[in-house]
Amino acid sequence: MNIPRPARVAVSAMRLAATGFLLSICASAPAARGADPFLRHTATVEVAKKVGPAVVNITTERVVQQSPFRPFFGGPEPDRFFSDLFERGLSRTVQSLGSGVIIDADRHVLTNEHVISRATRILVQLSDARQFEATLVGADPNNDLAVLQIQTRESLPWIAPGTSSDLLVGEPVIAIGNPFGLSHTVTTGVVSAIDRSLKTENRVFHGFLQTDASINPGNSGGPLLNAEGNLIAINTAIYGGAQGIGFAVPIDVAKRIVDDLIAHGEVAPIWLGIDVQDLDARLQELFKVPDGTAGALVSNVRGGGPSERSGIRRGDLVTHVERRAVRTAREYYEHLENVTVGDEIDLDLFRDGAKRSVRVRAAALPENLLTELTEQLLGLTLAPRAPGAYGVTAVRRGSGAAQIGLQPGDLVLGINGRPLPDAAALRNAVLDLRGRQQALLVVQRGPGRYHITVPLG
Repeated sequence: MNIPRPARVAVSAMRLAATGFLLSICASAPAARGADPFLRHTATVEVAKKVGPAVVNITTERVVQQSPFRPFFGGPEPDRFFSDLFERGLSRTVQSLGSGVIIDADRHVLTNEHVISRATRILVQLSDARQFEATLVGADPNNDLAVLQIQTRESLPWIAPGTSSDLLVGEPVIAIGNPFGLSHTVTTGVVSAIDRSLKTENRVFHGFLQTDASINPGNSGGPLLNAEGNLIAINTAIYGGAQGIGFAVPIDVAKRIVDDLIAHGEVAPIWLGIDVQDLDARLQELFKVPDGTAGALVSNVRGGGPSERSGIRRGDLVTHVERRAVRTAREYYEHLENVTVGDEIDLDLFRDGAKRSVRVRAAALPENLLTELTEQLLGLTLAPRAPGAYGVTAVRRGSGAAQIGLQPGDLVLGINGRPLPDAAALRNAVLDLRGRQQALLVVQRGPGRYHITVPLG
């Protein structure tokens, strides 16, 4: 078909115009994609830019004693047998890594207690490579939290704690930390679960967040953030042998602990004014507790205490603390470990065939109660002797300590792996015995030291 020349010229012009239009689209497409905030400038990018400068890498140093026999025998066993003969042995400096986040303009850093435990020197490094010394303000092993203060007058970036009260399972989260020494690593995931319990070698922690954001050694103490960049938790632990299972302390718990640590250097122990014990078959029948109902039985209500004022009676069964199920006396005390003085605690009780709830305001532990608890639990009366040692001044007749053979003049150097450098350490070690069946004591008699298991109660 013959097309008139003017028409052919018009068609050619149209083809050239179309080709030019397509080329211009192709040439501009990468620039358009690069400028699209939804493709590159994601929430994670914005949170990393906003919070990253407030995240610090923590390097700690501590001096450890080593038996002179270790090079010949290898392993830790020689230390156990020869430490009494060679108290000082050889020393070496050990370094460890962790993470933290600056939480206020006073340069306080929130991190994990296990990151700085027994450290003799603490260094923090910011994302811009500035490095400073830091000192320990206070630590709380029960919640694995610690507060440091950076030793500088420079103004440093910081992020205020947010809230964990409105977290949603499945919402996105971002972790920033120092895994394996790789500074300021950003990982993402979701909130996998809320109010998880985590059992470690020595204790059980309750109320953790679970996340699948990658958390590795060195992430400990770093921040867990929501998609808006709010600090919602402190990364704490990974689940051994598993992938994609990490745990973090909710920031609402951490804030209460931080206030006590900054004000007092420790978390003041609380007191509800009751003693509890395990529910066995005999007691279950005596108090007419239905099968399948678990809890901790109130064995004593102390006069004038918070629980008496709230109407709790001897024989009540505590089934829940703050909606967390209680199955044993030990679990009851564990649930109170993130409670601070002045907090109001909801307890669910079983009494006379009916369920009821009460609210109790936590009070400070009376100073004179520690001596009573030490005698009640260990069967011992202790008095300070040398630094790190408490002398036995009396042994209760019929107690587990008496049956084992402890006697006045013995020195107690440690309780359940806890050294006793001061009165606060002794207090915390004794309080941690509540709800347990036995305690491991390090006892010195004359020149010898012995590890002794003592039945409690």
